[in-house]
Amino acid sequence: MRLYGIVGWKNAGKTGLMERLVTEITERGFSVSTVKHAHHAFDVDHQGKDSFRHRVAGATEVLLASRNRFALMHELRDEEEPSLADLLTRLGPVDLVLIEGYKRDGHPKVEAHRSVTGNPLIAPEDPTVRAVASDTPLDLEVPVYDLNNTVQIADFILAEVGLC
Repeated sequence: MRLYGIVGWKNAGKTGLMERLVTEITERGFSVSTVKHAHHAFDVDHQGKDSFRHRVAGATEVLLASRNRFALMHELRDEEEPSLADLLTRLGPVDLVLIEGYKRDGHPKVEAHRSVTGNPLIAPEDPTVRAVASDTPLDLEVPVYDLNNTVQIADFILAEVGLC
C-alpha cells in the first residue's frame, strides 16, 4: 500500500493541503483514500438518529448504509486506540492513501508550515519528513515547496511513491 503523510502543528494548513492534494491527484486518474487522526473526541453521528441510538444502547459497531455511501462506526469503549497500521487494513485498495496527522508514525511525510503560527519546524528533527510546504522561504536540507503550489507538492509525493 502506498501511503504518504501530511503533518504539522495546529493551523499549519494541513487540511487545506490534503483537500487540494486529493483533488489534484484524483484528477490525474489515481484513486486516493484518506486517514485523519483526531486528538480529541469527535462524533460523526447525531443525537436522536437511529444509528446514534444503536451506539448509545451498547452496539460495538454500527454500519450505516445507503445507495450512495456507507459508514462504519466502531465504539472503542474500553479498547486502546487502534494503530495506524491496524486502521489501514480496513481500507479498500487504492493507488495512494494520504494520512493527515500521525506525525510520530514511520511513513514518509510532507510538513505543512505557516510562519504566522510561530511553531517550530518538525522536519529538522524528524527524518520521515521528506519535504516542507511553507508560506515562507526556508533553508532546509529537505525540499521546500510553496504551501499553495499543490501541483509541485503532488508531483513530489507521486514521484516518492512511484506513481509518476
